[in-house]
Amino acid sequence: MKYLGEWLKTMNHGNAILLAAILGAMIAFDMGGPVNKAAFFFGAAMIKEGNYTIMGACAAAICTPPLGLAVATMIARKRWNDEQRESGLAALGMGLIGITEGAIPFAAADPIRVIPSIMLGSMVAATVAMLGGVGDHAPHGGPIVLPVVDHRAMFVLAILAGVPVTALTINTI
Repeated sequence: MKYLGEWLKTMNHGNAILLAAILGAMIAFDMGGPVNKAAFFFGAAMIKEGNYTIMGACAAAICTPPLGLAVATMIARKRWNDEQRESGLAALGMGLIGITEGAIPFAAADPIRVIPSIMLGSMVAATVAMLGGVGDHAPHGGPIVLPVVDHRAMFVLAILAGVPVTALTINTI
């Protein structure tokens, strides 16, 4: 985690779009695991430095995997069994409060399809958030942080961009 944090610091002075894409991929990759936490703690540390856009990108990426999978189970119900559709409802609730771990049951059942799909969606969400100048003043993510987000419309747009990417990708591959 320390190495990843140091590497992200070097990225902070470079291409913001590339940094956002990397953060989004890291957030989704292990859904709350050490790679996710390295990106999250980097975003939280940047809040202290007065750079809220890093956490803004992370905040949009954090909720995208569970929300995207929830939407996937709703729009293509026949592709998912009863248990998965029920997990989709739980993922919806978890995504709304910024808990990436809502995607874990899906990834555990089918990591080869799920992990790339959620990484892609989170990369899109983080990149749109970064391009839109979204800043998050709280070390957390998902729609629950909307009251403390700069450029709220762009934050919502970022999530609305990443969620269908995840849902359509998982339902197509």
